[in-house]
Amino acid sequence: MTELINILFNPLSNGIMTVLTGLSVVYWLFMFLMGDGVHLFDADADVDLHPTPDVSDVDGSHDIDTDGPDHPHHHTDSDTHTEPGFFAKAMDYINVGKVPIMLIVTMFKFVGWVITIVSSLYIDVASWGIKSVLILVPVFIVTFFLMHFLTKPLARMFKNIGYNGEESHDFLGRMGKMRASIEGKKIGSAEFIIQQDPIRLNVVSHNGEKIGYGDDVIIVDESKDKKYYYVTKEITIDNI
Repeated sequence: MTELINILFNPLSNGIMTVLTGLSVVYWLFMFLMGDGVHLFDADADVDLHPTPDVSDVDGSHDIDTDGPDHPHHHTDSDTHTEPGFFAKAMDYINVGKVPIMLIVTMFKFVGWVITIVSSLYIDVASWGIKSVLILVPVFIVTFFLMHFLTKPLARMFKNIGYNGEESHDFLGRMGKMRASIEGKKIGSAEFIIQQDPIRLNVVSHNGEKIGYGDDVIIVDESKDKKYYYVTKEITIDNI
C-alpha cells in the first residue's frame, strides 16, 4: 500500500496528475449522486456541456455574410475570407462540441495521469526534484494527440443518440466575456456561463467593431450556417 501511494504522489508530476484526476472522480460522483450526471447521456436533456458549435466546415473559402433586415452592416465582399482561430481548431481536433466538454476534460486528465505514472516507472523522474513537473509538457502534448482518436468513437456515439448541444436560440441574449480579440470579420471565442457551466462559443463582431480580450459581450444573432454567433459589447457605465 505504501509503495502504491509513493508511486501515485512521487515524483511531483505524479502527485499533480493524481490530484487532478481525483478531482474529476469526485466531480462525477457528486454529479451522479445529485442525479445530474444521467442527463449527460440523455439526448433530450435540456442542459448539456456543449461548448462550441462544430467548426470543422469553416475554412478559408467561407465568407461571413450578415444579409438580412436586422443587420445594418452587410459583409458581402467575396474576396474576404475567414478561418477559425488556433484555439477553435485545437478544440475541434479533440471533438469538443461533439462530446460533452467535462467528459473530454476527465478523459484528458485520466490519459495524462496514466502516461505520467507509466513514464515515472521507466524514467528516473524522481531524481529531477521539483523539475519533474516539466515532464508534464510532453505528456500533455502526447495526450492531446491521443484524445483525437480516443474521442472519435464517443463523437459517433453521441451523434447517434441525438446529442446536438443546447439549442442555438437559447444563447441569444446571453452575456459573457471575450477570450480573444476580434475585429471586422475575424472569428474569436467568448465564454458564457450556462447553467453554472462555462461554455465557449465562436463569435464575430456584429458590426465589425473591435472587441478586446476580456470585454463583456452579448449575443445578438447567429450565423446562417450556425457555426458562430454575432456579439456586441455589453453596454455598461464604463463604455457609454
